Amino acid sequence: MSALIAAENLSVRHGEATVLGGVQFAIERGEIVTVVGPNGSGKSTLIRALIGLEAAATGAVTRAPGLVIGYVPQKLHIDAGLPMTVRRFLSLPRRVSDAQAEAALARTGVPGLGPRQLARLSGGQLQRVLVARALLANPDILILDEPTQGLDQPGTAGFYRLIEEVRAEMGVAVLMVSHDLHVVMSASDRVICLNGHVCCQGTPKVVSAAPEYRALFGLGTGGAFALYRHMHDHDHEEDEGHGHDHGAPHVAHPHEPHSHGHHHAAGCTHDHA
Repeated sequence: MSALIAAENLSVRHGEATVLGGVQFAIERGEIVTVVGPNGSGKSTLIRALIGLEAAATGAVTRAPGLVIGYVPQKLHIDAGLPMTVRRFLSLPRRVSDAQAEAALARTGVPGLGPRQLARLSGGQLQRVLVARALLANPDILILDEPTQGLDQPGTAGFYRLIEEVRAEMGVAVLMVSHDLHVVMSASDRVICLNGHVCCQGTPKVVSAAPEYRALFGLGTGGAFALYRHMHDHDHEEDEGHGHDHGAPHVAHPHEPHSHGHHHAAGCTHDHA
């Protein structure tokens, strides 16, 4: 199996309610995949199922043998009265050397934070410390659930640039759940639009033009997408061919004059379960 993690016809139920139905999904080595969807669409449930915290009602999740997952949770509840330095936190649950801890903090852009109390960090600092701790396990895949919640726009953009750099340097795959649609569209190789099932998936261009995505998020994200791409030009036009679009054809940006309806669903997998 070449995929790091794959969901095969995965369904998850909470009591009588089906939270996810018939999900087909796989993430390959080295790619950045982002899951988007409205509140209650099953995004966090999908993440929890992939890492083994939710049981499948039907279908299965398969993981590559020996797969190492670096997980960054949506929230970390820290008791302000509990003394816990960053350095001590980095050695939980597995002890790491001072050199390893400092290298991880430096890699994530927060060198020297080791002696600081965890409870006194800013939101952005805490997220980077969480990534540093996840990277200490030398993961094959980094899984992040709403990692920029509560960060301002510069902090959010900086965090996604960090993730791109980590992927480039370490070859680690990245799976993120996010609400930051305009940034997601720049930072991702592939986007999965979820609403209880996979509405559509493909390259950012394909998904942003898909009727299912437009129905969920409206047309306004396209302008932000275009603006971000202009400001942070990572030459994604050339990157389209690097193997992460899984056969999805070129689809014109929604604001390009030749983007017509017959292109929109070209790279989307439809699931009307």
